[in-house]
Amino acid sequence: MPVPFEALIPYAIIVTMFGVTGAGLSAIKTAQNGGKKARWSLDTWDRVLMDRDRRLTGWLRGQTDAADAPYGFEYNNPWRVEKRFS
Repeated sequence: MPVPFEALIPYAIIVTMFGVTGAGLSAIKTAQNGGKKARWSLDTWDRVLMDRDRRLTGWLRGQTDAADAPYGFEYNNPWRVEKRFS
């Protein structure tokens, strides 16, 4: 006995919505990472280097081949110093 095509329309809508949602999330992740694929299983060293790259280039995943740091990089220290005396 054949299945009427009207019964398959909701399934097609559901599959299409899952596809649109997946493609949208993938596009957002790619846009947030500067056009690169998302990273998996980051350890502390990777996070430190990504923070350094963000301070150097302005992007979390950006990298530069310049030998010298840009002006103001020495003042952009991620380590916060405690104020001992006021």
